[in-house]
Amino acid sequence: MIEQTALQIGQKIKQKEITVMEAVEASLMQLRKSEPKLHAYVTENDKIAERALKIQEGITMGRYDSPLAGVPVAVKDNICTKDLRTTCSSRMLADFMPVYDAQAVENLKRAGAVIIGKTNMDEFAMGSTTETSSYGVTKNPWDETRVPGGSSGGSAAAVAAGSAAYALGSDTGGSIRQPSSFCGVVGIKPTYGTVSRYGLIAYGSSLDQIGPIAKDVADCAAVLEVIASYDQKDSTSVKRDDMRFTDGLSEDVRGMKIGVPIEYLEEGLQEEVRESVVKAASMLEQAGAVVEYFELEMTEYVIPAYYVIASAEASSNLARFDGVKYGYRAGNYEGLHGMYKKSRSEGFGAEVKRRIMLGSFVLSTGYYDAYYLKALKTKKLIKKSFNDAFEHYDLILGPTAPSTAPRLGESLECPLQMYLGDIYTAATNLAGLPAISVPCGVDKYNLPIGVQFTGDCFQEKKIIRGAYAFEKMRGAWELPFMKKEVC
Repeated sequence: MIEQTALQIGQKIKQKEITVMEAVEASLMQLRKSEPKLHAYVTENDKIAERALKIQEGITMGRYDSPLAGVPVAVKDNICTKDLRTTCSSRMLADFMPVYDAQAVENLKRAGAVIIGKTNMDEFAMGSTTETSSYGVTKNPWDETRVPGGSSGGSAAAVAAGSAAYALGSDTGGSIRQPSSFCGVVGIKPTYGTVSRYGLIAYGSSLDQIGPIAKDVADCAAVLEVIASYDQKDSTSVKRDDMRFTDGLSEDVRGMKIGVPIEYLEEGLQEEVRESVVKAASMLEQAGAVVEYFELEMTEYVIPAYYVIASAEASSNLARFDGVKYGYRAGNYEGLHGMYKKSRSEGFGAEVKRRIMLGSFVLSTGYYDAYYLKALKTKKLIKKSFNDAFEHYDLILGPTAPSTAPRLGESLECPLQMYLGDIYTAATNLAGLPAISVPCGVDKYNLPIGVQFTGDCFQEKKIIRGAYAFEKMRGAWELPFMKKEVC
């Protein structure tokens, strides 16, 4: 059962071929097999049986008609879940039990979803490997010596390992798409404002967006359709007339104009990744799409602009964690300021403190204009370069990440190298654009490679159409647990 997609499982539940409890038990059995080695989860839902029975009753009574009703889902640990521990994989929030659901979670629950548990992540979503978690490292189901990517590495690993039919992640600079690429699954980062950020513990408020991770494009489209909504509780939420994203599931790409930035295929890109992206472009061209290689301006400024803005916003957002209102409070301190310093020093990990200090620096008097203001101007120019590109193209095609999954520990030895891993993904967050990562091949070590489709604002259907068509051309894709006893 677990090798089937979320929509297939939902269909079987609807047709009474299986029960919700059977679907949940299958996921839990796989979780028990994979977790000792992968560590994809931080917290399991101890009320899952009660929830499964309730949803089964609702389906029987006709209260739930969503195609995802009864299907097990995992939720990233920075998305609030009522009465289910939400830690951001940090010591700072080790005992935080939200009293409300994030809007995206509430939307899933209304559709009849059953939450398996909360997935591991880089602490406060700051990292690209899921190695900065205070609760241990998550490993890649394809190769346990490799990272699963980050910061939504636990969500991607859970889907790739078969312990969740699909998962929610958050994407600030590529944190859904990059781990999806490393773990051989599909991940969508929607247009900024499409999914409410209410209940998402903030890292970079102008960049953060919740999105789905699943086995295929159809599942991602269906999940996005459920979680997307206008929300008055989120001042950045956008009213959209049409959010039927599954309407984009078409295999016909004839006449679509697809641009491939030359800069995305130059120095720093693993050769096998380059070959896979070029092959994907060729396949789409053979299917009737018009593919052109072009120059996308401002690419070289993406990483510095992103890390200045994200760190500045992180510095502001994380100021609330001071040991007073909630969260970790140190012992044996002297005075109020001593409590602040000790609580934050002990409660935050090294990567979080690095970004807080960087953010505080670029916002400080004398450096604001030189760094933060300049980064904001650069962000505007990056958006303009995409606007110019979308005057000519329906989609932009490129690699999701410059390489396949690195070995555990390699990225932590050189943080700058880890930051450069966001070079193809961070631009869409700066510009607020939708993008999707789809598996397109493997390297010589049998590690998955992802290709990324980027669209203009509110053009999710176009990226879903391009990705779905490519997925069908590529053919069947097996995840590790489908081939052997997982890990």
